Amino acid sequence: MKHIPVRLGPLALLLTVITICLSVLAMLACANSAADMRLSERYADAVKTRYLLEQDGQEFLQEVAGRQPQAGEILQESFQRDGYTLTVELTAEGDRYKVSEWKISKDWQPDTTIDDLWQGE
Repeated sequence: MKHIPVRLGPLALLLTVITICLSVLAMLACANSAADMRLSERYADAVKTRYLLEQDGQEFLQEVAGRQPQAGEILQESFQRDGYTLTVELTAEGDRYKVSEWKISKDWQPDTTIDDLWQGE
């Protein structure tokens, strides 16, 4: 019987390329999942802050509910938490108050630092 030689060079090269590709994909998947986790934590913090502001506003409404409004009276209150501001404005209508403004806002400051950009010096 004749012995046919098996060439392992192309097979080893193919397996090496496949291994490198799978390693790169695994690293990209880990980096992407870490970035998603950071983003979801920031979003959760923002939602928690907004809900706490809503709670503050509802407590303010409960305090005001027992008062007898004066004609044309306007009550305005602001609550702040973690850079967010809730502005509540109540207007007297008849024998009760009407919510005329309920707005959550945040002061936004753009990030103007570019650390990796060459400054031209």
